[in-house]
Amino acid sequence: MTDPVQAMLAQTSLKNTLFAASSRYYGLDTETIEISPGKTVGYLTRRFLPDPSQFQVLQQYVVAQGDRLDNVAAQFLGDPALFWRICDANNAMRPEALTETVSATLLITMPVGVTGSSL
Repeated sequence: MTDPVQAMLAQTSLKNTLFAASSRYYGLDTETIEISPGKTVGYLTRRFLPDPSQFQVLQQYVVAQGDRLDNVAAQFLGDPALFWRICDANNAMRPEALTETVSATLLITMPVGVTGSSL
């Protein structure tokens, strides 16, 4: 039987989300699967990396020895939990790969789809 609240939300523009707007999982749908009779498990639908061409570059950052992506995100985006935005803009599936190579260049961008000029 379908949850009546979920059925109502599915028919409107309201969307129930488990994640904050700053989360990489914000806006993803949840689904369920019956893994055995009477046992249903919920899961998030798959998140695909956005096309890097959808980002507007604000600046570039050159990786220094000992850099961590959370610190880079805190410095440029104001929140270490937004490290995933740097990953998306640089088409990285593994966050640690972005800071493994000293002198690598990282793109610091606006959120996906947001345009504007750098300051």
